Amino acid sequence: MKILIAEDDRDSRELLRWMLEKLGYQVVAAENGKEAWEAFRRGRFRLVISDVLMPEMDGFELCRRIRKRKQSKYTFVIIITALIGKKDYLEGMEAGADDFVTKPFDADELRARLRVAERIISFQEQALGEIAEKKPGNELPS
Repeated sequence: MKILIAEDDRDSRELLRWMLEKLGYQVVAAENGKEAWEAFRRGRFRLVISDVLMPEMDGFELCRRIRKRKQSKYTFVIIITALIGKKDYLEGMEAGADDFVTKPFDADELRARLRVAERIISFQEQALGEIAEKKPGNELPS
């Protein structure tokens, strides 16, 4: 699976990239929200991990743009943040985030959340496949 990460802090970005690649993911990394949005529009990402506080465009706006885009396949968005207040959590949920991880992030917690994301993406793909099978003209010959 290909993951887009948006993180302005170089050390955090490289650590996250290293962790994800070690887990077998393909990673595209962006230094800010604007760069991440451009990469998202060009690529096919089922999973995005974004910091909140970034120059050019914050993680909440990136999430809102992803949600506004019409796609047949769902993109799971995990927000990574040092912000821990209720207001920030609610803003992220309103923007369309699926999950949150607080900084500094724990590798085991992130791995568990990635497994959840993969399950949800898999269920969505399965559901789309079942819908496609039921469409008129997709019946199997007798």
